[in-house]
Amino acid sequence: MALRILPPGWRDAAAVAVENRMFRALALLRVVLLVNAVALNVVRRDNAQVPWALWLCVVAMVVWTGVALWGYAAPRRRRALLLLLDLAVAVALMLLTVPIKGDGFRASIPGFWIMGALLAWAVHWRWRGGAVAAVVLIVTDVSMRQELTQTNYGHLFLIGVGAPVVGYLCESLQRMAAERDRAEREAAAAGERARLARAVHDGVLQVLALTQRRSAELGPGGVELARLAGEQEGALRALIRQQDTLAPATAGGDVDLASAVEELGRRTRPRVSVVTPGVPVRLPAAQVAELVAAAGACLDNVAAHVGDDAPAWVLLEDLEDRVVVTVRDEGPGIPPGRLEEAADAGRLGVSGSIRGRLADLGGTAELATGGFGTEWELTVPRAPEEAAP
Repeated sequence: MALRILPPGWRDAAAVAVENRMFRALALLRVVLLVNAVALNVVRRDNAQVPWALWLCVVAMVVWTGVALWGYAAPRRRRALLLLLDLAVAVALMLLTVPIKGDGFRASIPGFWIMGALLAWAVHWRWRGGAVAAVVLIVTDVSMRQELTQTNYGHLFLIGVGAPVVGYLCESLQRMAAERDRAEREAAAAGERARLARAVHDGVLQVLALTQRRSAELGPGGVELARLAGEQEGALRALIRQQDTLAPATAGGDVDLASAVEELGRRTRPRVSVVTPGVPVRLPAAQVAELVAAAGACLDNVAAHVGDDAPAWVLLEDLEDRVVVTVRDEGPGIPPGRLEEAADAGRLGVSGSIRGRLADLGGTAELATGGFGTEWELTVPRAPEEAAP
């Protein structure tokens, strides 16, 4: 799955939140590693050739653990200097193992305690930081030893692989958190837009209903005004229902194309007859909206060029690999060259509202016209996984 490209600054809030959680977990791990390192050095104190130096190293680990817990607790203190000092302390304690324990030592003084610095680099600088810190610690460990045993190799291998993996996981979590935050903001904005749209539409609907009731008092001209107000009221109500139906589908769901096409039958300009299959025709919401809009543009042309009372027919076919919406009328047809002249004059109703929409969907809009009338065949191919059985 390809990662979406996020806008600049995506790290700001989401990354800090994820990093804070990671460093809180790392703080607990540091304490555990410190207790383990102190205990092991107490048990192996007889291996030290310079005992007092060993205890100084143990005290240094305790002090630096406290400093690291304080430093990494606040994002503003997680600077390059702190991370460099953290890694430098780990390397210094490793290098002191030879003069304190001798060349034949079996385990370094800090032992697994160095994981604190290693994982801090991985969390803050992600997989690249983890890889750099791992290389530094591996080179330091190998340079101290006279021979590399199988056990030592296993530990070094885990360091080299584990740190970049932790860094990569941290970056992935940050990206996921940023995407989640953006999706939540978009959902909240869409919900607010829907609420405001309903409020506005409700107010407009009331005015249209009042206009429809009172327009008859204006005489013959008021009858036409009442008819127009009634049509717009019906269109707005259909829009609100469509908005409520399609809102959940914006996340990638499907809706019923047949139900959406049947809404075209409510139009009174022109008079529309709709034929659909007896079963739902499921398509992605975006495709349904564009396909219905293209069919509506065809009907608008019928009303404009054939007449408001002209009959029109809409047929929906659900074929095996495609969906076809046919819009037909019995008008005089479109004269040859008329569409090209309209496009040259800048009138893009057909090329934009019909053919352009279908082209964006990967489909086609085929026109047949003549003395029999005009017929548009709008075809949208189904994705392989959407093909009808």
